[in-house]
Amino acid sequence: MKQTRHPQQVSDIFSRKLVCCSTDTSLVDAVRLMQVHNISAIFVKRQQAIVGIWTEADCIKLDFTDSNLKHIEIQSVMSSPVLKISCQQLLCDAALIFYQHNVRHLLVIDNNDLPCGVISISDIVRNQGLDHYLQFRPIKEQYHKNVLVVPSYLMLSEGVEMMRERTAQVILVYNQQQDEHGIITQRDLLHLIVEPDSNASCWSFASWPLYRVSSKSSLFDAYRLMSTNNVRHLVVTDDLEIKGVLAIEHLVNEIESAYYSELEKVLEQRDIDLQHSQRNLYLANKIIDASLDGIMITQQNGVIMQVNPAFTALTGYQEYEVVGKHPRILSSGKHGKNFYVKMWQSITQTGVWQGEICNRKKNGDLYVEWLTIIAIREPNDDELVYAAIFSDITERKTAEDKIVQLAYFDELTGLPNRRLFNDRLTMALAAAHRNNDMLAVMFIDLDRFKEINDSLGHSAGDELLKMVAIRLQNVLCEGDTLARLGGDEFVVLCEIDDISAVISLADQILNNLNTPFQLEGLEVGATASIGAAVYPDDGLDSETLLKHADIAMYRSKEVGRNSFQLFKPSMNARSLERFAMMSRFQYALENDEFELYFQPKQCLRSKAIKGVEALLRWQDPALGIISPAQFIPLAEELGLIVKLDLWVLNNAGMQLALWQQQGITAGRLAINISACHLSQGSLSSSVEKMLQRYNLSGNCLEIELTESSFISSFSQAKRELWQLKKMGVQIALDDFGTGYSALSYLTKLPIDTLKIDASFIAKVPDEYGNSEIVAAIVAMANSLNLKVIAEGVEKLAQYSYLLELGCDVIQGYYYCRPLTQRQWLEFYQLQNQPTVIS
Repeated sequence: MKQTRHPQQVSDIFSRKLVCCSTDTSLVDAVRLMQVHNISAIFVKRQQAIVGIWTEADCIKLDFTDSNLKHIEIQSVMSSPVLKISCQQLLCDAALIFYQHNVRHLLVIDNNDLPCGVISISDIVRNQGLDHYLQFRPIKEQYHKNVLVVPSYLMLSEGVEMMRERTAQVILVYNQQQDEHGIITQRDLLHLIVEPDSNASCWSFASWPLYRVSSKSSLFDAYRLMSTNNVRHLVVTDDLEIKGVLAIEHLVNEIESAYYSELEKVLEQRDIDLQHSQRNLYLANKIIDASLDGIMITQQNGVIMQVNPAFTALTGYQEYEVVGKHPRILSSGKHGKNFYVKMWQSITQTGVWQGEICNRKKNGDLYVEWLTIIAIREPNDDELVYAAIFSDITERKTAEDKIVQLAYFDELTGLPNRRLFNDRLTMALAAAHRNNDMLAVMFIDLDRFKEINDSLGHSAGDELLKMVAIRLQNVLCEGDTLARLGGDEFVVLCEIDDISAVISLADQILNNLNTPFQLEGLEVGATASIGAAVYPDDGLDSETLLKHADIAMYRSKEVGRNSFQLFKPSMNARSLERFAMMSRFQYALENDEFELYFQPKQCLRSKAIKGVEALLRWQDPALGIISPAQFIPLAEELGLIVKLDLWVLNNAGMQLALWQQQGITAGRLAINISACHLSQGSLSSSVEKMLQRYNLSGNCLEIELTESSFISSFSQAKRELWQLKKMGVQIALDDFGTGYSALSYLTKLPIDTLKIDASFIAKVPDEYGNSEIVAAIVAMANSLNLKVIAEGVEKLAQYSYLLELGCDVIQGYYYCRPLTQRQWLEFYQLQNQPTVIS
């Protein structure tokens, strides 16, 4: 900061060029006046008084499609009232006004309160000698990155509307024919007011060529380039790529920051000087100043005489800000008149008062203090003084409240937790027993919440849980209890008249949750599975009701999620079966109770075997054959799906090595991989280790993935798949047409094969819609040079239709069912095909 002997005043630097217009001046005339005088702000007068201000930055607020824009009077768009400052005030006072009110122009008045000029924040900054500060500040991120780029042929009125909607300072215009960018700024909009031309193109209005600066340059380089070329905006580039736009405001803001920093140091030093100038008794001051408690001494009439540093630390008020004032400046407004009457009665009668009181800090924060007020009378003096000694106990009180909150409420959503819910349920059951009422306990579990956590992060998942809690509360009636038991599990307790009320409430909840949530700029669906148990039919105690509601909820998940199930006794047996399966799954994985079956695929042209798919089967000694539709979701729930993938991958490698020894050439072996394995970023590493372990080439392996595998982390999935491609492994997109079916995946990811889902094949060639979909998928795959496999082919008619379409490969019972290892070898030998097209 420029060092001066005397503090600078507003009169030292303000501009006497005060341009004004009357309130009924048209906007276009006001703009012309600004252009003539080359100013960025014009003041508005009514009679002889200045009542408003309008600046070039206000252009962005205008609707340029309004045909009456030129005739609008300036008073309808001006800002009012106008902030003023005396020419005799210090520059630091002006800087604080700019900072507090977020404005860039002040009206300067003389000693007679008459307007005499204008001062801007730029005037102050330029007079502080801080240009050197820019030399040490790189551009880096100090610019607008999300700059709107519009095509050259876009109508000017549309471009201006975009600027207005986005409150953008600039837009870039790209001329494809000239391969050139131009720029339209807020200042340019002044010309549009004077000479409107809504039919003109953006390019005809843009300034070009652009002045460019590297993102690695300093702000001083940018400042010098702007000054040399008399421009206010530069395009920031990085290796010739446009990264954004740097405005003169960015430079001014940087200098302002430095100025305010220096200003704060000066004010802080002044505060210290004021504190040191206080004349008090030396010993008393030492004791008071050393105290960790805040101390305030007042006269008998309540005027503050002295405070200590701890007072400043606790309240935020410096000594010079409170001395001579009344303690009511600390009042929070939380205590009524009777509180203070009783306080002063105690002081008058006993000379002392102690207790808790809520006060307000300088920054507006409320705090709780333990306060002691003592009346002190000096010998031979009738004058009383009062000493108030206090300590901030807000943290202690907050901790106490937090302990209660944590004990009974969920920290994330603010809902009752498991302990409080159980207490309320116990009391509700007792009341229901006395009054012969019915109660319902509903268990609500979000569907696929883990996928949201994995893809968007836990902070986004927490935000979703809070929004779900709000929606659930909006559905419930007064007196109902909603609690969060943990994770994505919620539970509802409500009184009901009959079973239909439970069903109706469940439908309301499901319908309410079906509306997507806006989360981090994305629309996120969050359906739920709901189970309910009713007192007294489904249980007489809280433990039984919760258990039965939980069982019903899991039944909702089994039947397809986003549904509601009322508890039935038969569900208990199913729940026990599921529990038994969970306890057996880990053991089965560690003891090789799983088995790979093999289903060959047939090439429609050559009729030869065109690869084999490995299918996982589990036959438990106690539970019997368990369907993959049951144990795959179970593996995901237990967090063992990746471990199951590795088991399949390892056993597939063993089979491939064995087939090579036996001279079997049946094309690639396809295995299904979970989305979780891909999202963890370890799939390519796992495959590489398997190939090395069994001395195999990647050309003998095919990885099948569903479309959901790419949703959570597209960039990571893309890296993993390209790593697999480098090894020679082929990628197949399984169940195509049933998921998101984002066709961009087919061009952005290294996919070799599309597998048409069996649900489409089952209805061809008879059903019109499905037949057309299958034909379209085959045609699209052929045009993209992708292979097509039709799953679930079971009939001759399906086979013939697919052959006619030009489908490459079929898989299904028509050709061959899934086979055990021994059956597969027999089938292969029966086919007598020593070589197969790969």
